[in-house]
Amino acid sequence: MPDTPSPLLCRSCGAPLTRTLVDLGKTPLANSYIRKDDAPERDAQYPLHARVCDTCFLVQVDDVVPPEAIFRDYAYFSSFSDSWVAHAKRYADEATDRLSLTPDSLVAEVASNDGYLLQHFVSRQIPVLGIDPALDAAEAARARGVRTETEFFGRDSATKLREQYGPASLIAANNVLAHVPDINDFVSGFTRLLSEDGVATFEFPHLLNLLQQVQFDTIYHEHFSYLSLYAVEECFRRNGLRVFDVEELLTHGGSLRVWACLEGHPREDEAGLTAVRAKEEAFGMASSATYDGFTTKVEAIRTGLIDFLRQAKAEHKTVAAYGAAAKGNTLLNYCSVTSDDIALAVDLNPAKQDTLLPGSRIPVKAPTALKDLRPDYLLILPWNLKDEISAQTQHIKEWGGQHIVAIPSLTVLP
Repeated sequence: MPDTPSPLLCRSCGAPLTRTLVDLGKTPLANSYIRKDDAPERDAQYPLHARVCDTCFLVQVDDVVPPEAIFRDYAYFSSFSDSWVAHAKRYADEATDRLSLTPDSLVAEVASNDGYLLQHFVSRQIPVLGIDPALDAAEAARARGVRTETEFFGRDSATKLREQYGPASLIAANNVLAHVPDINDFVSGFTRLLSEDGVATFEFPHLLNLLQQVQFDTIYHEHFSYLSLYAVEECFRRNGLRVFDVEELLTHGGSLRVWACLEGHPREDEAGLTAVRAKEEAFGMASSATYDGFTTKVEAIRTGLIDFLRQAKAEHKTVAAYGAAAKGNTLLNYCSVTSDDIALAVDLNPAKQDTLLPGSRIPVKAPTALKDLRPDYLLILPWNLKDEISAQTQHIKEWGGQHIVAIPSLTVLP
């Protein structure tokens, strides 16, 4: 008799995974931009299937791509978003004051990228340690004076780093908790590196917003998990951390910043934690029925974008895209969009320019290319930055160009 396939198990609590949130089919890696001179005939594609754990309610994709294939050669550089750098400075100011950080403290950041955040602590003469596996990003960080180790973070690396640099008063982890396949190993690393009264903060897009606003394009292979406060508290409790406060942020379409300490530390729970717990309970975050019907909403977005592009082509209108963003690649590939539908994409990041978007093979240029193409429509793929991007590209209105977004529905912006 043939072997019975092993059941898929939750990466957090180990319970069997039997419920689908949405199956987006096979897609290429969202951040694997293609150089024209060595483009393969066909991009490697992997299943992209998001499932819900009915026990701890962690939403997660199948573990089909090793992290080394995604994060060692990683084209995302945080400093190319002015709004994100400003967000990081506000955080540094707040954390320094709230935790009374001094030149005797150590601030570490996991997934420190190009030093966009830690540079603000360096300017205050507070010692820092960046931890990031992406080689190019780490080099960019060091160039701006941010001490950085190229490591995948977890129990073992945290132990080694503590021995080398001492305990951390603050560890920041922005938009990385979702990026780790072994979430328990990752979270337990914070308990190894934190000082006894240290604090760790984690920012991540809030699953509640993904569900409410149908932000399915934030699902891609490098995002192994999709996080609610409920699921995070369950995972932290298992691994020696305790959430004591939560902030709701506008970043990435609506995010949470959770403040956590070691389990057993006498910090009191704060009002933000109580408020977000209540919001999730009212939404039904710990109810399986809440996750049903999401696929139907996603399919409606696909229909809306495909119909719009067909109509634009029929009317001989030109469409370009702004932002060679990972979320955009999920959207384009799920909708089977190609360079026949969208003439080009533009992006400020030089590392992405003169490449092809994975799957769709849409060429990526610098934003100055818009003046040559003069598109009738500019599809903003990183919709979370639509205000910033539309302000930067107001010149398209000189020839009657219009800005559009596809999520949560096809909308022409004013």
